[in-house]
This record gives sequence, C-alpha cells and structure tokens, in this order.
Amino acid sequence: MTMKKIIKNKTLLVGILILLVLSIYDISLGIKSLKSASFQILSMLKIVPPIFLLIGLLDVWVPRETMIKLMGKKSGVLGIVIAFLFGTFAAGPLVGAFPVAMIMLKKGARYANVIFFLMTWASSKLPILFYQSTTMGLKFTIVSNVTLIVVYLVGSLVLEKSFSKKELDALYEHVEEMAK
Repeated sequence: MTMKKIIKNKTLLVGILILLVLSIYDISLGIKSLKSASFQILSMLKIVPPIFLLIGLLDVWVPRETMIKLMGKKSGVLGIVIAFLFGTFAAGPLVGAFPVAMIMLKKGARYANVIFFLMTWASSKLPILFYQSTTMGLKFTIVSNVTLIVVYLVGSLVLEKSFSKKELDALYEHVEEMAK
C-alpha cells in the first residue's frame, strides 16, 4: 500500500494514530490492541476469499435479466422466497452479506428483496435455527422466527416505500459505480 493510498484511507490513518497514542500512553495496551487487530485481520482473511468467490460467481454466472426476472420489481412472491432461501442457507457473518447484496442490487434485484435477504442472513440462518431449537425448544424457534420473518418482510417493504423513486434510482446508480 502506497503512502498516497494510506493518506486517502482516513479510517486506517485514524486507527493507526489511535494505536500510536494508546501505545505512548501505555505500551502494554498498545501491544494488546495490535494483537487483537492482528487476530481480527487474520479472521477476516479466512472469511473474505469464499465471499469474493461467491460474489464473482454470482456476478459472472447470473445474467442481469435472470436476476431481474427472479428478484426484480415484478418478481412478487418468488423474489421474496429466493431472498429468504439465500439468507437462510447462507453461512458466515453478516459482513459477508453486504457485498452479495451489492451484486444483487447491481444486477437489478428489488431493494425490498435485498433488505429482506440481509435481515434473514443476520438472524435466520440454518445453523442458528438448529442451535436455537436445541437450546430454546422447537416451539420457541418456530414462533420467534415466524414473527421475525413477518416483521422483516413488512419492514423491508415499508423501507422501500419510504424512498422516493429518485432516491432509489440514485441508490442503484451508486451501487453501479461502486461495483466497477
């Protein structure tokens, strides 16, 4: 990474400055922070390659027309079901869902379907459901997740309706620019 890129990335620069100030204040805290940051970076390096692979395959293998047909504005219930299945069968932290959501938006998926996908990924993944049913009981799992899914569905539709067409168009343009 060149010095110009480091200066351009203000978040990284602020983080390094905080680490330096912390180290000057207490060197043991600085070392502890550096070890924690190293652990987090290594953890992310384990997650990022499969996510990039998934994004690459989604970008290359799924044509825009197919995404619009399956998850676009006129997809109806099919788009909701696909968003739900994508979110439920996903693995990994929520941070991995955002690049996938960006590709979905880039390919023309409906905003409400993408938001529903993100919400489902965050809380209704299969491993979580299995763990929840074994620890909290099947009845609790069914009631809580059906409630959450209804809330997520209504919330994603309300969120989409809260944006004007101009704002949604600007969002899709922004996603196009970011995906380049």
